[in-house]
Amino acid sequence: MTLRSALLALLSAGPLTGYDASQRFGASVGFVWSASDSQIYPELRKMQAEELLVGEEVPWGSKGATKTEYALSDKGWEALKKAWIAPIVYGPNRDPARLKSAYFEIASNADARRHLRAHIAHFEKMKIQSESMIEELEAKTHPTLARRLAGAPDEEHVRIVAFKVLAYEGQIAHAQAEIGWAEKGLKLLDVLGSGS
Repeated sequence: MTLRSALLALLSAGPLTGYDASQRFGASVGFVWSASDSQIYPELRKMQAEELLVGEEVPWGSKGATKTEYALSDKGWEALKKAWIAPIVYGPNRDPARLKSAYFEIASNADARRHLRAHIAHFEKMKIQSESMIEELEAKTHPTLARRLAGAPDEEHVRIVAFKVLAYEGQIAHAQAEIGWAEKGLKLLDVLGSGS
C-alpha cells in the first residue's frame, strides 16, 4: 500500500479539493495511514498528471480565485481496484519499542519505566480514537462515510460500514496488545528490582 492507494480510497467517496482531501485524510484514512500535507498535495498533482485524477477549477473565496477539485478518473478507479486486489507486501520489521526493550539493561529502570508508560499512553490514545471512530461509523455520522454512503446503493451500506468498523477494531486490538505488552514490561521491572 502507498499514499497513492490511500488517496484513491479517500477520493472514491467523492471529489475533494487538495485542502479538503488533506483535512479529511487526517480525520479518516489518516488513522490507518499517516501522511503530511507536504506529501499529500504533490501526490495529488502527480496523480492528476498521470490521469488517475481529473482536476476541475472551482471557485474559492470572493475575489474570483479558484482551486482544484480532484475526482477519480476511470483510470483512477482501475488503479484503486488493482491496489485492493493485489496482495499486501509486508515491509521489513522496524520496531523501535521492541529494539529499545531488548536492551533496557543499558538504561536505568526509571528510564525503562518512562518508555513503557509513554508506550501505554500512545496506544491508549490510539484505542480511544479508534473507539470514537467506530461510534461515528456505526451512527453513520462521519463525514467521509456519509459521502460514501450517499453515492452507494442502499443494499451496500451494511457492508461498507462493517468493513470500516473492522479496520478500527483491528486498531483497537493492536492497541490493546501493545498496552498489555508494556504493562507486562512494567511488572517485569518490579520483579527484577532496582537495576542500574
